[in-house]
Amino acid sequence: MTIQSILASSLEKIFPDQTPAASRVPFTMLQNDTFSFQLALRPEAKKDASPISPRAPFQNAESDREAGNTCLSVQIELESPIAAQITLRRVDLMLSTLPVNDTRDGNFISDQPGLYPDLLSPLIDGKCSLPCGVWTAFWIMIETDANTQAGTFPVTITVSAAKEHGQLPESAAVIGREEETVTLHTQITVIGAPLPKQQLTVTEWFHGDCIADYYHIPVFSETHWEYMRRQIRLGVRRGLNMILTPVFTPPLDTEVGGERTTIQLVDIEHKDGTYSFDFSKLERWVAMCQDCGIEYFEMAHLYTQWGAAHCPKIMVTEDGVLKKRFGWEQDALGGEYRQFLNAFLPALTEELRRLGIHERTVFHISDEPNEACLPQYRAAKAQVARLLDGFPVMDAMSHYRYFTDGICRTPIIATSALEPFLTGERPSKLWVYYCCAQNYQVSNRFFGLPSARNRIIGLQLYKYQAAGFLQWGFNFYNSRLSRQHIDPFTVTDADGAFPSGDSFLVYPGPDGEPLESLHMAVFYEALCDLRALCLLERLTSREHVISLMEEGLEEPLTFTRYPHDAEYLLRLRERVNREIAKYESYC
Repeated sequence: MTIQSILASSLEKIFPDQTPAASRVPFTMLQNDTFSFQLALRPEAKKDASPISPRAPFQNAESDREAGNTCLSVQIELESPIAAQITLRRVDLMLSTLPVNDTRDGNFISDQPGLYPDLLSPLIDGKCSLPCGVWTAFWIMIETDANTQAGTFPVTITVSAAKEHGQLPESAAVIGREEETVTLHTQITVIGAPLPKQQLTVTEWFHGDCIADYYHIPVFSETHWEYMRRQIRLGVRRGLNMILTPVFTPPLDTEVGGERTTIQLVDIEHKDGTYSFDFSKLERWVAMCQDCGIEYFEMAHLYTQWGAAHCPKIMVTEDGVLKKRFGWEQDALGGEYRQFLNAFLPALTEELRRLGIHERTVFHISDEPNEACLPQYRAAKAQVARLLDGFPVMDAMSHYRYFTDGICRTPIIATSALEPFLTGERPSKLWVYYCCAQNYQVSNRFFGLPSARNRIIGLQLYKYQAAGFLQWGFNFYNSRLSRQHIDPFTVTDADGAFPSGDSFLVYPGPDGEPLESLHMAVFYEALCDLRALCLLERLTSREHVISLMEEGLEEPLTFTRYPHDAEYLLRLRERVNREIAKYESYC
């Protein structure tokens, strides 16, 4: 039996029934950098074997062997002088009923329900089972640090029969012959110039309640703290440096009248008309996040989503009983809530100063208010403006009047609504975001979109000198409006509400160990591109870098106009790396 093998770029989405394109760009990277490529394998099916369907994720190896001729058990080994900095994972296919929700621009892979490559699943001892007659992809990631030696290093990949209990499984008997072993050779050149620290502030909204819900563990139990730590640590490793902090349960994606699992870091007591606050859990949260590498904090929204009409869910102890004191039932501008905020916000801001994070903390009023909500938002913000003096107040909003009227001078603007902010008066710090609604022409990370459309955001953020980027779904394991919890391994689109890839970046693995997604890894490549461009600018000039980016393009690069092909990104990053290498002694 023979095995077809191809080395493909990280921007190739490899499907079982489609032969992937081989990577043609030399492999180079910098220090403090991350570079990924893929190994695609396709064992030839025996002539008398029955056709099989692409395997579902996590297909059991025992059932593979029972299938007889349809699967092949193999072991994949990597050899390299920098092998300790290389990881190998299988790219598992995940089910999507909504892979993309707008195809008018034509820049998509498929809008049909099906299996899409996304989960990066660790291998045990490099062993796995390959279905015959279809392609299986493996993600090979190289992560350098500042101490990684510069030079060109060979990488050898060997695919051979897996030995189990000292015996070859029947289905692997043929490939076990030495002459049938598949060996691939490539190399990676590490340039002796470290990527600079990421200057872009990045927040992917972290939903700690969803971790507790998925694993069926109590909120703020020791296990919950540890599982949150693991996900935050992975997030930081992939560019996250700001975190949504649930001083009380964030009023996000919650059905009117409904509520999400309580996750409130501040213990509140109301007695004899006076509020008192215990910030012990908040102190632990800040210490944990900082230990993981988080630098900036954003406080949970002070009012409900889409207009600031109501209060968030806030639990308060009264007469020794913990009860919900505020929620959908209370008017956001009512006197009772105003009294609470007058007590809570001074105490909270003083605690932030005591913790030493007050200069790196922002506040939110309400998420995504529309133009009709402007008077209500204005009134809600006015209610707390004096109490938050000195703290930035920012929200995801795309209507220009919020900015020009001075209601919010640091708006977080949808990438699909940037034009007036770029052609007219521009915020001093440009923050942008995207979510499920940014589906026409702009970058996004949906399953049904090509990976190049995910990665292009790095160049766009560089050109427009963005200060920050927000996306709402780091680990949202609920259906739309949190009507029910979902299993993200079987439901990737919030129960058909949001295109797969929108609502979470990480999968909740066994024992609380998060598993990375392909769309998360590709987005981090965009952040590395941004850092490389910043380094080249420091060595040359901004004008030089932009001319390099736009060389040969028919029109200047914007958030809606950009090359759609992966080759453009691969070759540009390669050229940027080579230009940086010229100044290696100055880095």
